[in-house]
Amino acid sequence: MATSASSGLKEHEVAHHFDDLDQEFESHKTGMWLFLASEIMMFGALFVGLIVFLTRWPGAYHEGSHHLDWRLGAVNTFFLLTSGLTMALAAYHGQQGNQSKVRTQLILSILFACGFLVVKSIEYSAKFEHGTLPGRFWHGEGFTDPHTHVFFGLYFMMTGLHAVHVLVGMGLMIWCLIISTRERFTRGWFTPIEMAGLYWALVDLIWIFLFPMLYLVGT
Repeated sequence: MATSASSGLKEHEVAHHFDDLDQEFESHKTGMWLFLASEIMMFGALFVGLIVFLTRWPGAYHEGSHHLDWRLGAVNTFFLLTSGLTMALAAYHGQQGNQSKVRTQLILSILFACGFLVVKSIEYSAKFEHGTLPGRFWHGEGFTDPHTHVFFGLYFMMTGLHAVHVLVGMGLMIWCLIISTRERFTRGWFTPIEMAGLYWALVDLIWIFLFPMLYLVGT
């Protein structure tokens, strides 16, 4: 890394195995799209399992979905979609080299993501209290369909895995904040924030399908 004598900030230097910035960016972008494709296949398999469960045991699906609070899901949808907007703006300002706006939008994105996790923790705590837990931890009462526990197993698996992705996305945002402070994004180099933006778009996309499938379809 070269260092600017005037500002003391690091400047990005192309890795030795790339010919130029364009090749480096395209390589990273291709790798990210392949990674996102594998993530889509993983969640796609879970969605197929959820649809199969809905087809075979609609009563259990309805009973489980009825015990989810769609209002909390709607609030989390607002948080994630808004964070998607602020993350896109952060990527845009990163391409323009506007560091202050990059940091502002990244901080907003992190705050909205935190809001999502806070709401999710409130929702989880209610499930723990009522015993609607997956597998052998199930001790919920008042349910009539014997397969309802399977719905909550799928619920915890899918929303829990999604929450892990939210945490990873927040880590990427913090990483981009550090880069913006130390190296500065420029019109010629903005690869990290572009990749983080693509990842966060996937997090948003998954929730857009999770919310209606879990909270609305069976009610």
